[in-house]
Amino acid sequence: MKILVINAGSSSLKYQLIDMETEEVLAKGLCERIGLDGHIKHTPLTNGKPVFEADVDLPTHSEAIAAVIEKLVSAEYGVVSGMEEIDAVGHRVVHGGEFFAGSVRINADVMKALEDCIPLAPLHNPANITGINACTAVMGPDVPQVGVFDTAFHQTMPRKAFTYAIPYEYYTGYKVRRYGFHGTSHRYVSGRAAEMLGKPLESLKLISCHMGNGSSICAIDGGKSVDTSMGFTPLAGVPMGTRCGDIDASIVEFIMQHKNIDIHEMMNVLNKKSGVLGISGVSSDFRDLEEADAAGNARAGLALEAFYYSVAKSVGSYVAAMNGVDAIIFTAGIGENSGPTRAAISAYFKYLGCEIDPEPNKKRGQDLIISTPESRVKLMVIPTNEELVIARDTRDIVFGK
Repeated sequence: MKILVINAGSSSLKYQLIDMETEEVLAKGLCERIGLDGHIKHTPLTNGKPVFEADVDLPTHSEAIAAVIEKLVSAEYGVVSGMEEIDAVGHRVVHGGEFFAGSVRINADVMKALEDCIPLAPLHNPANITGINACTAVMGPDVPQVGVFDTAFHQTMPRKAFTYAIPYEYYTGYKVRRYGFHGTSHRYVSGRAAEMLGKPLESLKLISCHMGNGSSICAIDGGKSVDTSMGFTPLAGVPMGTRCGDIDASIVEFIMQHKNIDIHEMMNVLNKKSGVLGISGVSSDFRDLEEADAAGNARAGLALEAFYYSVAKSVGSYVAAMNGVDAIIFTAGIGENSGPTRAAISAYFKYLGCEIDPEPNKKRGQDLIISTPESRVKLMVIPTNEELVIARDTRDIVFGK
């Protein structure tokens, strides 16, 4: 059984083809600059065939999907003999609103719900819908497709956690509430943590720190999300690469008046010019910030310290929310690969009886326990695998567990 996993953006499309008998990735790739000039990189992973990378005309997502299928089945670069070997398609969908608390097989009603969620995710959901329609156009309506939602995992949050202290009519009328994102990642690493600890997930209190260019922290009690740092949009929470995270809302009006800018430009500042880039003036990449800090750049050092502090505060608040914690998980690009970041954040957790072990913390990109044996709360590194979650859900929904 082979499942194609699609992550469609507005001008890009990432994919993996996974053999679900072994959960082995057969091929992966990226189509970029869709609607402009087009570029594709296709990487076979199982049979020694060469990588294909070239500019390819990709006027729409349909041409991108067709190019992906062509490479997957080609004699020179392919990993399957024909399109009929692809049994189903799983799609990452950013926003499911309150419609979906889990993954679903895509049909007309689901597509209508995705369109209804466009006001909640105007940059992401249209691209996800386009990706689904493109697969239908190229592969035909008989190939089953499944939607896996970033927001679904957080639908277990209690009202006290997702309700904003604004007039309640904005929730009832416009569904303004905390939704949370990165749910597929938080779900994967919490399940993997339970496996590594040898305990039932239902018995554990976990805090997952998904730290990349976009970052979110999640409190997971008994396998269920009970709170998370991102909110109505992915702009909220801890400072990120270019996103501001939580700020006083009055700052928006203050800056707009003083800089004489409109709300669209202001939102561009908050989304693309803020975060650690805004503080440092150097970069949104933590590797650049660490180098600049080591060279004596004070603002780069401040950006790092502000990030560490914010993550540690979020973790502390979730310890209180769950009345305890068994393990703290670091994942995603920064969490999986930056030992200095993990060490700096973990230094705040001495009150929990946490002590980091320097030797395993030097490693990167692998499942690890990086706390000392004496630590009351475990510190863990778990590389996330959202594509595998999407593929597993697609298999289970289409073919049964």
